[in-house]
Amino acid sequence: MNARQRRGVILLVLSALCAVGAFAGVLSVIRDVNSKVGPEVTAYRLKSDIAPYKELTADQFQKISVPRRWLSSTAVTSLTQIRGKIAVTRLEKGSLLQADMIVDRPALEPGQQEIAIMIDASTGVAGKIDPGSRVNIYATFKAANEKSKDESKVIVTNARVLDVGRLTALDPGQSSDERRRNATEAVPITFALDTADAQRVAYAESFAEHVRLALVAGGSETAVAPGERTYTLDQDK
Repeated sequence: MNARQRRGVILLVLSALCAVGAFAGVLSVIRDVNSKVGPEVTAYRLKSDIAPYKELTADQFQKISVPRRWLSSTAVTSLTQIRGKIAVTRLEKGSLLQADMIVDRPALEPGQQEIAIMIDASTGVAGKIDPGSRVNIYATFKAANEKSKDESKVIVTNARVLDVGRLTALDPGQSSDERRRNATEAVPITFALDTADAQRVAYAESFAEHVRLALVAGGSETAVAPGERTYTLDQDK
């Protein structure tokens, strides 16, 4: 083997050693990254803002992969966890969904039924009534004739709110009663009521001039004495 061949062999050996060293370096970097990042798991990111107390659906979230060690123990990793759930606060776009952001949707108790009515947004909701709230329901009625009087009645006490719908613009010509003709925006409110109270609410929505909600403070229940359920203006004279 002449000198030129020996130099060639040495260069080949050096090249091989460099390649082995580079490969070992890459493996070392990969091992280091894996040790710091670890295996990835599924998480869900919000596609857009979600208003509080709204029921959650799968199309509101984007599936992503996140290193397990970077994910909190409360992170939602399966959309089965959102079934029958609502947001407890406003959820911001881009946030990772956490189990402590959601709660079970209020459910019916034995003997109850759901009934939904449209409530004038300016007089009955004011953005303070949410699922789980307790409200008293008031209805005002015009006098039927000259011998009777205009009345305000408490038709249901401590009604439990199941759901608050979206603000809806009303067509002034869609209903014959004056309340609906005058209302411009309304919100559908769903209540959990027994049969008698559901009938009272249905009657009031059909025949009352106005139906209003009064939020019961602190989620507590209040009792209204029978003599205080009906009010006429001449009671203050």
